[in-house]
Amino acid sequence: MPTETFEFQVEARQLLQMMIHSIYSNKDVFLRELVSNASDALDKLRLEALRDDALGADVSDLHIELETDRQARTLTVRDNGIGMSHDEVVQLIGTIANSGTAAFLRDLKEARDAGDGAAAEGLIGQFGVGFYSSFMVADEVVLLTRRAGEEQGTRWTSTGEGTYTVEAVDEAPQGTTVTLRLKPEDSEDQLHDYTSPWKIREIIKRYSDFITWPVRMAPEPTGTDAGEGQEAGGTDREPETLNSMKALWARSRDEVTDDEYHELYKHISHDWIAPLETVRLQAEGTFEYQALLFIPSHAPQDLFMQGYKRGIQLYVKRVFIMDDCEALMPSYLRFVKGVVDAQDLSLNVSREILQQDRQIQLMHRRLAKKVLSTVKDMMSGDPERYATLWREFGRVIKEGLLSDFENRDAILGVASFATTRDKDEPVTLRQYVERMKDGQEHIYYLTGESREAIENSPHMEAFRAKGVEVLLLTDPVDEVWVEAEPEFDGRKLLSVAKGEVDLGTEEEKKEAATERENRQQEYAELLTWMTDRLSETVKEVRLSSRLTVSPACIVSDTHDVTPALESMYRAMGQPVPQVKRILELNPEHPLVTGLNRAYTGRGEDALTGLEETAGLLHDLALLAEGGELGDPSRFVRLMADRLERTL
Repeated sequence: MPTETFEFQVEARQLLQMMIHSIYSNKDVFLRELVSNASDALDKLRLEALRDDALGADVSDLHIELETDRQARTLTVRDNGIGMSHDEVVQLIGTIANSGTAAFLRDLKEARDAGDGAAAEGLIGQFGVGFYSSFMVADEVVLLTRRAGEEQGTRWTSTGEGTYTVEAVDEAPQGTTVTLRLKPEDSEDQLHDYTSPWKIREIIKRYSDFITWPVRMAPEPTGTDAGEGQEAGGTDREPETLNSMKALWARSRDEVTDDEYHELYKHISHDWIAPLETVRLQAEGTFEYQALLFIPSHAPQDLFMQGYKRGIQLYVKRVFIMDDCEALMPSYLRFVKGVVDAQDLSLNVSREILQQDRQIQLMHRRLAKKVLSTVKDMMSGDPERYATLWREFGRVIKEGLLSDFENRDAILGVASFATTRDKDEPVTLRQYVERMKDGQEHIYYLTGESREAIENSPHMEAFRAKGVEVLLLTDPVDEVWVEAEPEFDGRKLLSVAKGEVDLGTEEEKKEAATERENRQQEYAELLTWMTDRLSETVKEVRLSSRLTVSPACIVSDTHDVTPALESMYRAMGQPVPQVKRILELNPEHPLVTGLNRAYTGRGEDALTGLEETAGLLHDLALLAEGGELGDPSRFVRLMADRLERTL
């Protein structure tokens, strides 16, 4: 059969140039694509040989071989897989010249004109351009192939410009050989020396280390010519296998040792301390993928820094695609390291496509649920390791309470918190509920900067007196997620610094209500007067049922934003209207009872001094909770004046 010359259509030439220069930002991936194609050919041959006994193909040593020639500046990728017939070469390798090219270009242009980058990338990925990435690094590409079971081979040759040729070859080995006549090395254009063995090793290790078949590199002659190389022993050396072929996620658990898992973890994470937990997941059906995840035993220093890279690596059929695939794992589980290997994604998949891909979204949800269920199992089965995990990563996991509403209950279920009961023993919400006092309806908490500040807060006095356990929430994220008033096991989480406090049994609550009513009548005039005088800073002054020692405290209404959260929003540049809060007075405190007597015994014209006392009482309550005074100099002046009178 004579050599046939085909001319690329104008649209095809434009498309080829666009693909060569625009699709891949990293030119090293051309070798990934060629090795992946070769691996597919080996897979197909193995399957075909099982189906067809008469195929007559040699499947005893299936492999991929790389060969470099520095003098000729060529790189050859060879496999002994299924190969292609003449018609398949025209259909598969020549597909870029098919009539669908014009329609493809039209759709691509429309997507880009509409500013839809993800759709454009998706179209490119569907078109299948892996083989043509060779032209990024080569001036000419020669493909020699023979299909298993056939006698005649085919050679395809092109410079990636105007034409390509196809010719029959009488003698060709089974499989496919792709030879690249490489462009000159150009560091500015990121064109490396792809005849360099170390560069080839680096690319295979990064992208193709775990594919099923051995990737071998023929030894370089050590002399200046073949004979000299032979004398030096260069051609006598065995080919070097570049890939490990140890895709641990594809092997059953009993075939892999813990040491092998730990070695893979170190390779992925660059962390030399063994992981806390290994998580395996295998999904089968319409969309198949495998995952091997690791929970580290300690938090990295940059976990909360902007730009922290997540550790999930994405593979497609054991071929490495990207390092930090954010679409696979929610942000609050960003500390999880590992590998996900999907069977049905394109090798050309982009980050934009991943964010919108339905299969990726399903994987995202499944992986998050799997990690959370693993943490739950650890909580019940190995409390010590769970304690380590929560100590290191609890703060970041709680971020999920703000973003992952689907898993909010699961996150609350694996969370643990410091409480007033035991300084050294955090508790889960399940444990808290199980040991709640009789008559207690809600789960109580208080937020603050530190355990010490919360424990010394006036808001805690009644809870301490009644022996009611309170969660102590000191992480900044706690200020935000508790605002949603979450529930656990049908019980609301309520702040002890908000709303009314109603503790005790039903009988105790009735007695307290009667006493409050009597006290309310006794203090009614003082409360009305103070509410009027402090109206610029508080919405109400009322008697407190939460104070036993302090004279006063400031609380928020049930649905008001806390001062700490107000400050956080303002620090982020988000304007928040200032919310007036409630001043509560302790009717048993001598200062408050004295203030009430003084008010009822004076006329309206003699209340100037009491106004100052009322203001000081408010400021003292504000300071007691760690708040900031509106006018610190006035407070200091008034306090100095009062202290002077006592001397």
